[in-house]
Amino acid sequence: MRLHIRSHALSFLLLHSVEKVAGIDWVQCLTDIKLNADATQNLVGLLNSNGDPVSNVADATAISYSLCTSFCGKGGDFQVSVSAQDFSSWFLPYLALISQLPFGAQYRLDNLMSAILTVGSPVLAGYSLFITLLNSRWINRRFSHSVDYPNSRSAVSIISSLQQSPLRLHSDRACFASLIVLPENDSWWQYFFELVDYTHTWSIASATSIAWVVVAYILSVADSPSDVFVTATAGAEATSSVWLWLIPIVMGWLQLSPKCDFNRLKAAYDRADRHARAGMADRLIATPSASTQRALRITAQEEDVISPDELLTPPVFNYSRSLEWACTAEDIFLMYKAASEKARSRIPVNAESEWIESDDFKSIHPHNRHGSPQEIAAYCAQPGRARRSHWAPGVFTRMIIASCASLALQWGTVGGAFIVAWFTPTVGLGCRSLSYLLYGVVSTIIWMMLLISSILAHYSAAYSYRASLSERVALACSHSLRRMGKLLAIANSLWVILMCILQYSGFYSTCFCNSNMIHRGDTVAYITIIETTTQAALAKVVWIGALFLACTSASVFVVLVNLLLDTLST
Repeated sequence: MRLHIRSHALSFLLLHSVEKVAGIDWVQCLTDIKLNADATQNLVGLLNSNGDPVSNVADATAISYSLCTSFCGKGGDFQVSVSAQDFSSWFLPYLALISQLPFGAQYRLDNLMSAILTVGSPVLAGYSLFITLLNSRWINRRFSHSVDYPNSRSAVSIISSLQQSPLRLHSDRACFASLIVLPENDSWWQYFFELVDYTHTWSIASATSIAWVVVAYILSVADSPSDVFVTATAGAEATSSVWLWLIPIVMGWLQLSPKCDFNRLKAAYDRADRHARAGMADRLIATPSASTQRALRITAQEEDVISPDELLTPPVFNYSRSLEWACTAEDIFLMYKAASEKARSRIPVNAESEWIESDDFKSIHPHNRHGSPQEIAAYCAQPGRARRSHWAPGVFTRMIIASCASLALQWGTVGGAFIVAWFTPTVGLGCRSLSYLLYGVVSTIIWMMLLISSILAHYSAAYSYRASLSERVALACSHSLRRMGKLLAIANSLWVILMCILQYSGFYSTCFCNSNMIHRGDTVAYITIIETTTQAALAKVVWIGALFLACTSASVFVVLVNLLLDTLST
């Protein structure tokens, strides 16, 4: 019932948006100027809709910038009542949808920063989502094609789920090898997997928030451009398109269900660790007691990581962890692959014992998985001493794919808003179109800065043992880019909110903004007040095209996420 009443309210606001947004009565101003021109026979400043001078007062449908400032006033008054109504109708649903993003940081300030980064840089938000999905797909495919070991299914699910944590292995790989090989630790993997197998997925609140945004967007574009002063009606559709990227981002995270609750992950890890030690204490084994806290770490101190963003569990920070996570995941995969290949060749851990066949041909007899610490470490070691690259296989390909997908999402939605504002008479770069363009460009710059920061941080971590000049410079640049990127994200998120407020309040309804002074200059700037049939038809075509561009880019992103989800382990 509430949604039904609100839909009628939104429709009512839409029907009256033109009259309320226009701070200056442009048609009346043109009429007054024509009457004055008739009386004085002075046609200077009277133009047609293309900006050309007219010889007949009756043909005037546009005015020059100087004539506008002389007769129409400055305009741009901040209309609080109009702003509040349109703000709650078109803009508030998108702000409410931000609450459905996954958070889960240890501190509230970090949750706030994750929301700011998402709003300040939709490219970064889309990139973190898509790189997380591609990383999960990559490690699952690696394990499914090459690994067949008793606890490997639980392991790959856990590794994929821990992309929101600073995943690290102990420097002594024998510790982690015991987690893989010893049959007593199968219970640790299974128990930890069950504890982290919780979902942050669809709920009535999230579905309602998304539905509210979709309905608001449909209503914002339901009114086609009018024949008179079409500029006012461009506001709702353009500003809605600017925020349309938020729907696929929220839907993507709901479907991916990231494990990002810091307290819950830490509690699950501690419980699994106690479970593993208890399980091993029940048996007398001639092998060392592997400490899972030392073998596999999911928490760290700030001095243990290159970038502090790696410690923040909200998934928008996955951009900072993806390279290091991929490197750790590759190490784990190679250890599992070595153990799996030896098991397929019927080679036991203890070189002096014979391979014992299991009653179940799919499992490995526990006797084959026992040995000394040195034998366990050798069992998971790769043949040869070749030094592996610090960059995981295919990592740059995944980064390029994620970058293209996120850029297409942002510029399909923000670009749609820019196109609407550009081609709305008077055609050209004005206050509205420049606002949308500035938001998109700064968002892209933020993403580039933070992405380069993560690459430099990973590079410096790879050679931290040498600490040469190039690594120190890379680390310093990484910190600087990260800090500047966050500052820009704060400014850009505030800017997009202010931009919508200015749009809805009629602040842009001035001679300066409507004449596209930024684009044309004060000598040739003019304001189209009455559009021709051709201009109105062009505006309608452009609006439809921009609507198609924004909706298609958002829909394609959602479809791609769904297509890639089926490759993840269950």
